[in-house]
Amino acid sequence: MQRRDFVGLSAAALVGSRHLLAQPSTRSAATRTALWRPPELRPATAISLRANAHRVHTGVGNGGMAMTLGDGAVGPTLRIRRGERARISLLNELDEPTILHWHGLRVPEEADGHPRLAIGTGQRYEYGFDVMDRAGTYWYHSHPHHRTGPQVVRGMAGLLIVEDEEEEALDLPRGAREVAVLIQDRRLTAEGEISFDPQMHERMEGFFGDVPFGNGTPSPGIAVDSAMYRLRIVNVTASRITRVALSTGATMTLIGVDGGLLPAPVAVDHVDLGTGERADLLVDFSGMAAGSSVMLKSLAFPPPYRGMGGMGGMGGMGMGGGTRQGGEMDLLEFTVTREVRERRWTPTPFPAISLPDPAQAARTREFRFQNMRMQHTINGRQFEMDRMDETVRFGSTEIWRFTNESNFPHPVHMHEVQFRILERRGGRGAIFPWERGLKDTALLYPGETISVAATFDAHRGRFLMHCHNLVHEDMGMMMNYAIE
Repeated sequence: MQRRDFVGLSAAALVGSRHLLAQPSTRSAATRTALWRPPELRPATAISLRANAHRVHTGVGNGGMAMTLGDGAVGPTLRIRRGERARISLLNELDEPTILHWHGLRVPEEADGHPRLAIGTGQRYEYGFDVMDRAGTYWYHSHPHHRTGPQVVRGMAGLLIVEDEEEEALDLPRGAREVAVLIQDRRLTAEGEISFDPQMHERMEGFFGDVPFGNGTPSPGIAVDSAMYRLRIVNVTASRITRVALSTGATMTLIGVDGGLLPAPVAVDHVDLGTGERADLLVDFSGMAAGSSVMLKSLAFPPPYRGMGGMGGMGGMGMGGGTRQGGEMDLLEFTVTREVRERRWTPTPFPAISLPDPAQAARTREFRFQNMRMQHTINGRQFEMDRMDETVRFGSTEIWRFTNESNFPHPVHMHEVQFRILERRGGRGAIFPWERGLKDTALLYPGETISVAATFDAHRGRFLMHCHNLVHEDMGMMMNYAIE
């Protein structure tokens, strides 16, 4: 893309946002809870994370018991620079095993959080790894086998932000105007406890809540100035696809995805995120009057099911709790409390991205995602801790082709690599703006085939590929692969 095209696209995106945000809602934000911003830690200086259970505010009664890394509702935000070495000590004070996975980062086998490395109550695990990935929005979460769902839903997750000089040169919004949010949907009991107990049909479809949480805050809201903000969003739901948009219909400027900045900013009116996917957005509140508000929503869309899903999914038929897949949900309310006039952010060319080259692929592998008889499988097999399913040559580039033969969507996540989505056949039949650049998770609808190119040149060892619907993952929709 030529510089003049880049600037024109960027300016169009920002002008569109400003125009549409001129007519926001003025309804009261009294029912919202102030978004909690977790404390920030810098693991380049040795830090300790303590996995423990404690009571948190859920908006109902005396709240509920959470599992988190520290004393908050979710884990602290970790901020580190590319090239620095992370030094993290995990202490498990839970009454069950746990281990942490650094989602999106390429780290050595012993630091990747494979479930076979889970530690018991009272034990410690020491992490040490060099951060080699681009600046971007990453996250971390617990990863024990059969217990990832209940632990993550109750708070065993946190934001991980990587910085570097290339991104800093763009002078993007920072400080108070950089808002990073872990999006969750939770189901609460009448007493305010966090419920996670998938019933028979939910073990096939997934688990859905009806109360939106941001960074562990129920029905969150945040006060903003009438200025440009950077919004980093991570979908940390158990199973929900979020169609992220603004209530005004305003365009947002998408600047980054899973693996950091895109080649250029793109104007979007919504972004679809499966569990584990991220979006890095610029949202412009310029011109909005004090007291006005805009809601970040998950828009309604047809549930992406087939078979029995064609009837709306069992959850959609009233057989499960929570808001069904594809149901509308208010995620985070922005309320302008201060009008300001400032120099606007000026678009400049983004740094170049090195993407895996499919022309260099040594081979193509096929993976079929299937569900039948209350089982979720990859190539007909469920996860076994010690079985090696695939072996890849270190330094090679390969094409991995994922085909969804099941009735339900699957966000497919690969550990240890950032891949490039090459094509989607069947189903939606397109690659979307939020699927360009470097990715580690790809959303696969029923009847779709996605081809991705990945280069396995970071570390040798044993890693995972799995569905990131936490119910499916815990039920064994996961496989080992080795880089040798």
